[in-house]
Amino acid sequence: MNTPAHLIFGMTAFGKAGRPGVTAAAFAGSLLPDLSLYLLAGWHLQVLGTSPGVVFGQLYFSEDWQSIFRIDNSIILWGVALAWGLMARSPIVIALCGAALLHLGLDFAFHHDDGRAHFWPVTNWIFESPVSYWDPARYGDIVGPVEVAVSLLCCALLWRRFESRWMRGVIITFGAMEFAPFIIFAIMFSGG
Repeated sequence: MNTPAHLIFGMTAFGKAGRPGVTAAAFAGSLLPDLSLYLLAGWHLQVLGTSPGVVFGQLYFSEDWQSIFRIDNSIILWGVALAWGLMARSPIVIALCGAALLHLGLDFAFHHDDGRAHFWPVTNWIFESPVSYWDPARYGDIVGPVEVAVSLLCCALLWRRFESRWMRGVIITFGAMEFAPFIIFAIMFSGG
């Protein structure tokens, strides 16, 4: 799924009005499984000038990058951390780990040939979902619009939950980040 959708879903599931630490933890947990990809890809694309084809066609699938993704995308590691947070009754750790696990569960369900080893360190196996959030050959033309619709519905729920201008600005930004590519791709591929 797109990172803005993960942020929206994580904030909807775990963000709490009047609890900025918990809400920040929900945001962080929603982002952390993708952060290494952004840092690695950003470094190569912006600093080293590596072509997007090499970054996403070769480096993404390289053993070096996958060894990093195994750690920050491990359902096992995040699950252990969540169990600790539950035992400690820490709302911040619960929001952080819960949002990360929600992210990973959605990735597990909607990544076909670009998934990650979600069960490391037990195994390096990568599930190839029959459904993709982006690939039309794997129902991406259905999943993508559903993702956008559910994201916008969640934005409406977040709008009702959070009344501060700051949070409403964040909600609008996340909603726009999720919806804009849908419109751009629809225009690009409409044939006219």
